Amino acid sequence: MDRFGLLCRNIYENNTITQRELSASMGLSLGTCNHLIKEALASNLISLDSSSGVYSLLKGGVELLKKYRVDSAVILAAGFGSRFVPLTFETPKGLLEVFGERMIERQINQLHEAGIMDITIVVGYLKEKFEYLIDKYGVRLLYNPEYHSKNTLTTVYWARDCFKGKNTYLLSSDNWIRNNMYHTYECGAWYSSIYMEGTTSEWCLEFNKKGVITKVQIGGADSWVMYGPVYFSKEFSEQFFPILEEYYHTPGTEQMYWEQVLADLINKTAEEHLPGRRKYPAPDMYINKQPEAQVYEFENLEELRLFDKRYQSHSDNAAMELVSDVLHIPESEITDIRCLKTGMTNKSFLFCAKDRSYICRIPGPGTELLINRQQEKAVYDAIKPLKISEHVIYINGETGYKISEYYAGSRNGDARNWDDVTRCMKLVHTLHDASIQVEHSFDIRERIEFYESACAGYEKSLFEDYSQVRSHINVLLDRLDRLNRPRTLSHIDSVCDNFLFLPDGSLRLIDWEYAGMCDPLIDVSMCAIYSYYNEEEAEKLLSVYLGRNAVPEERFVYYSYIALGGFLWCLWAVYKSSIGEEFGDYTLIMYRYAKDYYKKIVTNPAFLLIGTDFKR
Repeated sequence: MDRFGLLCRNIYENNTITQRELSASMGLSLGTCNHLIKEALASNLISLDSSSGVYSLLKGGVELLKKYRVDSAVILAAGFGSRFVPLTFETPKGLLEVFGERMIERQINQLHEAGIMDITIVVGYLKEKFEYLIDKYGVRLLYNPEYHSKNTLTTVYWARDCFKGKNTYLLSSDNWIRNNMYHTYECGAWYSSIYMEGTTSEWCLEFNKKGVITKVQIGGADSWVMYGPVYFSKEFSEQFFPILEEYYHTPGTEQMYWEQVLADLINKTAEEHLPGRRKYPAPDMYINKQPEAQVYEFENLEELRLFDKRYQSHSDNAAMELVSDVLHIPESEITDIRCLKTGMTNKSFLFCAKDRSYICRIPGPGTELLINRQQEKAVYDAIKPLKISEHVIYINGETGYKISEYYAGSRNGDARNWDDVTRCMKLVHTLHDASIQVEHSFDIRERIEFYESACAGYEKSLFEDYSQVRSHINVLLDRLDRLNRPRTLSHIDSVCDNFLFLPDGSLRLIDWEYAGMCDPLIDVSMCAIYSYYNEEEAEKLLSVYLGRNAVPEERFVYYSYIALGGFLWCLWAVYKSSIGEEFGDYTLIMYRYAKDYYKKIVTNPAFLLIGTDFKR
């Protein structure tokens, strides 16, 4: 790090600074500082007013600083912030307020105070929430399309062009900086660091007398650790980013933090992760020691509560307020919060209160188009006497919010364990035998048409034979309608993951969002396709449910719902794909069920007249 540059910067920032003050601000002894000042005076970088003892910059010092001018800043804001649920279900972590000020806005204002106006924010999760910053502060937004599946190495990779040929700060949107630590001029690449006493899981640093970081180790004790802002000089970026790009293109690095690249270079282990096994030079990165209580990286909501007392009683979050009201406790007693699910349909979190554990479910945006929450509530009310579902503390048919008991030590059913499957089917039979009636139906024809309309023709462009398969689906729907089969309350979503095996040996069936009146055999068919069963396994499942061999009509209905269910959930997955959520080969598997089981039906003589207009 250029000490002459640091000396000139300190004089530039305070034109009344004395030698003793320079010594303190630069972290140098008076003797060392005195020697440095003499050299700067001799080089015509600075001048000294002998009467006041105050130093000033000369033209040479001004020219020296030019190459150290900070050009820009990149703020990483793409991540979800799972340890801050439920707050981050609604608001990205960097947009959370601390003492009434959003963390990212505090940093933007501090950058502006240092004269840094070229600011890029790399966004991903809830990217639209950051759009207002363009008008308010003149920032740019850069979207990371891989934010949901990869880590910060990828986020920095997508921002790589922002660093080329520039001196640039690399910041995290969720840092809180007490006193402005940004400068108009920086004289070498650095990583902010604080001292942590005792054992820590942070990235611990070793460094030489000049302050160059010489070793990085994850975890340690009584150590200076990586913490907070980072500064990349243009020279550092020129060496660093070609190596980061190699990491990005190397399989197995998807979940890496960008700091892993830096650590590997410093530790001289980069060749272990990259093909070629050549040595990679490590550009100098200096430690930038920060005083206590200067930089904050809040790890979870509990830490934020301790820092900003407002979060103990009033988080401005609908889910927290609901839990507080339902359980009659202050928000401060909602503890041990943990994210469980962040899907498009629902979001949920686990929490403790009154020495018990609960799950709060929050419907995702647009869920009301997919699921009727009034009907769901009606189902939970209807099945309550059976005691076969999770214990629901609260459910709102208008909003879809639900609070239920969490069963510690429970496990999901295993579709490959036939003892599990047998118990699951027995519970399904209990539901069907209860002959519970509700006022709504699960109409698979209507659901197929709904998702087809939601796909807006996208499904037809994906599958070359879609029109033919769709006509086959119509045939099956018509034949089922003619059978006038008995109907009872059916779960519909009878995937083995929705069966909970409790530590006391009891069994629960959860997630009744799709439940409604239907042919009970649909639950067996849905279980088969959710489990990815082959034909032999599907046949075994039907026998397990019935407790005997199926008659032709039962087998026809069972096969039909396998085909229809495959087609329905294929359309569901296509729709989800059209709005950005992928499910791997799930779409193909479901479409295959639709085709294969239609073929099984039309090629089996035993099914020839079932559900047709012909008399048998």
